[in-house]
Amino acid sequence: MGKTISCSVLLTLISCFSLQFCTALDTITPSKPIKDPESIISHSGVFRLGFFSFANSSNRYVGILYHQIPLQTVVWVANRNKPLKDSSGILNISDDGKLVVLNGKAEILWSSNVTNLVPNATTAKLLDSGNLVLNNGEDGGSSLWESFQDPSNAFIETMEIGTYVEKGRKVELKSWKSIDDPSDGNFSFAIEPFNIPEGIIRKNNQLYFRTGPWNGNIFIGVILTGYLDGFYMAVDNQQQTYYLTYKFSNNSMLMYYELNSQGKFVERRWDAGKGDWVNSYPILQTDCNDYGKCGPFGICDSTKRPICSCLKGFKPRNIEGWSKGNWSSGCLRTTPLQCQRDSNNGSETGQGDDGFLRLKMMKVPAFPDRSSLINRDCKDQCLKNCSCVAYAYDDGIGCMFWGGDLIDVQKFSSHGVDLYIRLPSSELDKGKSNKVIVVTTAIAGIVIITISALFLWCRMAKQRGRNKIWKQIKLQIYSENVEEKLVEVELQQLPLFNFEVLATATDNFHDTKKLGQGGFGPVYRGTLDDGKEIAVKRLSKASGQGLEEFMNEVVVISKLQHRNLVRLFGCCVEGEEKMLVYEYMPNKSLDAFLFDFGMARIFGANENQANTKRIVGTYGYMSPEYAMQGQFSEKSDVFSFGVLLLEIVSGKKHTSFYNNEYDLSLLGYAWKLWNEGSIWDLVDKVILEFESDSKNEKEIRRCIHVGLLCIQENAKDRPTMSTVVSILNSEISNLDIPKQPAFTQTPLITHDVQNKVSLNDVTLTNFDGR
Repeated sequence: MGKTISCSVLLTLISCFSLQFCTALDTITPSKPIKDPESIISHSGVFRLGFFSFANSSNRYVGILYHQIPLQTVVWVANRNKPLKDSSGILNISDDGKLVVLNGKAEILWSSNVTNLVPNATTAKLLDSGNLVLNNGEDGGSSLWESFQDPSNAFIETMEIGTYVEKGRKVELKSWKSIDDPSDGNFSFAIEPFNIPEGIIRKNNQLYFRTGPWNGNIFIGVILTGYLDGFYMAVDNQQQTYYLTYKFSNNSMLMYYELNSQGKFVERRWDAGKGDWVNSYPILQTDCNDYGKCGPFGICDSTKRPICSCLKGFKPRNIEGWSKGNWSSGCLRTTPLQCQRDSNNGSETGQGDDGFLRLKMMKVPAFPDRSSLINRDCKDQCLKNCSCVAYAYDDGIGCMFWGGDLIDVQKFSSHGVDLYIRLPSSELDKGKSNKVIVVTTAIAGIVIITISALFLWCRMAKQRGRNKIWKQIKLQIYSENVEEKLVEVELQQLPLFNFEVLATATDNFHDTKKLGQGGFGPVYRGTLDDGKEIAVKRLSKASGQGLEEFMNEVVVISKLQHRNLVRLFGCCVEGEEKMLVYEYMPNKSLDAFLFDFGMARIFGANENQANTKRIVGTYGYMSPEYAMQGQFSEKSDVFSFGVLLLEIVSGKKHTSFYNNEYDLSLLGYAWKLWNEGSIWDLVDKVILEFESDSKNEKEIRRCIHVGLLCIQENAKDRPTMSTVVSILNSEISNLDIPKQPAFTQTPLITHDVQNKVSLNDVTLTNFDGR
């Protein structure tokens, strides 16, 4: 027992000696500063105050960091704009009572910037909240300064971000320049009172984003992607105090918020299992978030293209700029308000014959006036004032009114409030008459389209033939005078996308961005920061595809590069997320116009094409090595193309073809006719009506021959797609004799044949005199 006590005392003495004080491990006094690399730790060990550097940098900073997690996570920096250049730094209480950071030359790089202090009477204590407090005296007297009043980019629990008008103080977050440069960036976040308090992000001091007014529970101008636990806005109009804070109901949760260098609010939650921070956006990110995106009287809708349009009754102020996607000039009225015309004519009513257009689920415009009137009185109050151009109502706020320009109006897909736009009655009546015109036009259009479609269908049925066949073939594998190009791509050269980048590009994978649903998960349309449009295939967690299979698919697809194939831009593998990033195809893919086959994969017995656990695809188009053994290569899609080629020539769909007489599939039937020398019986009768000369007959037989070579049992017996192109272009005349294809049920018929067949013989009669 005595030895144990002695060891404890010894450890305490060592700790005290290393920190140069023994009074408290969480406090700095005038006589007990901390020197690089010393630090102090909050009472429960949650936070640490000390010196640190970023990777690949020799600059030294004084800051507050999480102490109990393995990753360096900084939540506050003192000398963020003046880093130390070596390890000679000191954090001390100056002679005049300020907290200061000094370099080796005793030059002040940062101070707590407070005045009228009592010399040698102040101490600085690091609290478990992460707040560094400069107190008047060692006994924890009144607070003179707090790090919470001068925050960096982190908004941590119990911190107050707000405006204190009477005290002349504003507490705001300031972004870093980058993830490893904590100096002041371009963005700031604050609570600004206006007529109704709002959260405002500014970029270079210009309004960049607004949350909409606070209604006592939420900001009504944002769509939240999750529940913001414990958030509270304190509003004291008499004291002119407005601040936002939060306190988690779950004390075991380690999480905070950050204003990143791109001006986005990020939620950072510690995942102990992964040993890393998991980032997400608490506010839905859309193209419409930028303040005033569509200018005065413009409305932004991120689900439409273009995203900006004019409010009803308004037209673009600058038509040329508007057509080029420059919407900042906004819109103007097409017809003046009736009350304005009455006023100009000397009318005393001031109200005129105006009405209101109701817009549902809206982000209200900036800078509203407010009134405690109940909902039914808002309209009458607005009509009495000709300068009132719009109104809205919220239970927590009351009536909101706008005069002058309506700026930063946004259409939401959910939530929001009803916004009423003042219009002259002529514009409102025009809307009613337009509905009648639209309905009438729609009915007439349907009749015309139906008749036209029937007429065109009848004509097209008579004109199918050689041109259509070759057009479909060329669409599938090549374009005129362009050779297929196979580009070898190493996996290390393939760009890797950050999950946060793809989440931003797709509005957090919003349903409005969804292009479709495949066996392995949904595909979303997205737009990168540089304006490039992409399609993101996000693999479902229920797909059963592991990392090995996913990376194999990336390697295979990256090798298949061609002007007629969708390009693979890169991939994303983060945690459980696995995504492929393709170029966006605005005209859809080829399977929208030809028979339905996809990535040559199969289902389990208890699965379906919409949601599979293992392998997905369409029966009849999958190569045997993949269907039976799960092996996939460039030759797998050659097999699928061969099936498609036989379908085009025969006019029959493989997956629905069945020959009752011989119990054969389309492939088996084609192989039987080939061996019997009756392959011409496979050709669609419509083609036969238009193909009478021997030259065209030769081309059709060449297509059948290529199709049979493509569906060979062994992948090595199949030609490459470049060889297929050469054959179809008549660049190769001597072809291999096809062996018995895969998935055929007739026994192989042996013939005394040569190893090659010449396509110069029009009828291909090399089989024992046939």
